[in-house]
Amino acid sequence: MNTEALKDLLYKMADDQLILGHRNSEWTGFGPLLEEDIAFSSMAQDKVGQSWQLYKILNDLGESDPDTVAFMRNADQFHNCQLVELPNGEYDFSLIRHFLFDTAELIRFTMLANSSYEPLALLAKKIKGEIKYHKMHADIWIKQLGSATEESIERLQESFNIAFPYALGIFEPSQMEEEIINEGLFEGEEKLKAAWLAKVSEIIDKTSLTLPEASLQTPVYGGRYGTHTDNLQPLLDEMSEVFKMDPAADW
Repeated sequence: MNTEALKDLLYKMADDQLILGHRNSEWTGFGPLLEEDIAFSSMAQDKVGQSWQLYKILNDLGESDPDTVAFMRNADQFHNCQLVELPNGEYDFSLIRHFLFDTAELIRFTMLANSSYEPLALLAKKIKGEIKYHKMHADIWIKQLGSATEESIERLQESFNIAFPYALGIFEPSQMEEEIINEGLFEGEEKLKAAWLAKVSEIIDKTSLTLPEASLQTPVYGGRYGTHTDNLQPLLDEMSEVFKMDPAADW
C-alpha cells in the first residue's frame, strides 16, 4: 500500500470536514429560522466528528494526534478546498455551498465504502449515513427556494454562480491520483465529479435555477496543496484559540 497516497487522500477529506464544520457552527444563534439554526449546528457537529475520525486514521498511520493536527497547523499546511473556507455570507450562499459540497460528499463516501483500505471503507459506511441526511436537507431547501419567489431565485442563482468554480475545486486531482486509483483506495476525482454533476443537475432541473456550464468554468484549485484565500488563517486562529492556551490540557 502506498501510505503517502493514502495520507494525501485522508488529509483533504478531514480538512474539508473540519473547516466546513466550523463555518456551519457560525450559524448557531443566527439562522434565519430556529429550525435552520438547529440544522446547521447539528451538521457542524457531525462534520467536526467526521474530521476527528479521519484524523484518527491518519494518527494510526504515524501522523500527530487529531487535536494537534487540527489546531496546530497554519493555513498553508491545510489541504481543504477553498470552497469550505469562504465566509458564510447570507443564508443563500451557505445553502448553495451546503448543497454543492454535501452532494459531492455523499457520492465520495459511498464510493469509499469499497476502498481497498479497510479502516477507511468501514468508516465510510458509517459516515455516508450521516451525510445522506445533510444532502436531504440541502435538496429540500434548494427545491423550495429555487422555485419560490423572484427574489429567492435571483439570490440563489447569484450565489450559485459565485460558488460553482470553487465547488469544482473539490475535485482537484491528487499529485498521487494514479496511485490512489490503481491501489483501489478511491476511484478518483474525475469519476466523482461526473457523478456529482449528474446529481446536482437532477435537483436543479426541478427548480427555476440554471446550472452553470462546467466546461466553461475555471476550477479554483490550489487548496489541496496549501494555497488558500485570506479567510482561512483568521478562521484557524479563532478555532484554535482555546486549545493553544494550553495544548497539554485535557479539555
